[in-house]
Amino acid sequence: MGAIRASTVLPARREPVTLHTADGLSLVGELALPAARYPVATLICLHPLPTHGGMMDSHLLRKAAYRLPALADLAVLRFNTRGTASEQGRSEGTFGGGDAERYDVAAAIAWCRAAGLPRLWLVGWSFGSELALRWGNDPAVEGAILISPPLHRAGDADLDAWAASGKPLLVLVPGLDDYLRPPEARERFARVPQGELRAVDRAKHLWVGEPAVRILLGGSVGRVNPAAWPLPAEWEDPA
Repeated sequence: MGAIRASTVLPARREPVTLHTADGLSLVGELALPAARYPVATLICLHPLPTHGGMMDSHLLRKAAYRLPALADLAVLRFNTRGTASEQGRSEGTFGGGDAERYDVAAAIAWCRAAGLPRLWLVGWSFGSELALRWGNDPAVEGAILISPPLHRAGDADLDAWAASGKPLLVLVPGLDDYLRPPEARERFARVPQGELRAVDRAKHLWVGEPAVRILLGGSVGRVNPAAWPLPAEWEDPA
């Protein structure tokens, strides 16, 4: 039995994937699956702003892929949006300001459907939360988890469309966020009656530190696979 730390990588089946967009680009990605079981649900991760360092290896998304297949029986798909590079590689194309990325989101959803993955949820962090709101309201998507949503590119019309869909939104807002703090977030997301907003005191936009990461991953699992909540702080390899 060992404590789960920031650098912990738990067992999973991990494989590189390539997503193909409708406008002809190839995007670099990775799928992480439970090591010995079929996943109960799927997280499609949408990373922060690439012009400010966001990528599929941004720490929250990387830790989700490192831990949640083993701890919560979840499949985790991460990918670099157009023009974005990480250790995994560079996706084709150039940054589209959040508009052309509609094709990237659609490609990820289509890939998961073709792969037969169950219960698709979007997990969008910062810029990724706006991609989820603007382009992720797809019939194949069950719901979305929004982390530190700035609501710069996504507007009231996008929120109204989610409200009309009836699909759940879990909105995690840091108490010390740089862009949208809980009081304003509550006003903006009041347009989505099925949305749940959780303010996290003392957390910041980047969710640095293991306590913040545990809150975030635990909250996500509690919504998508409540049978696996609360997440353990220690791990013992069944083998």
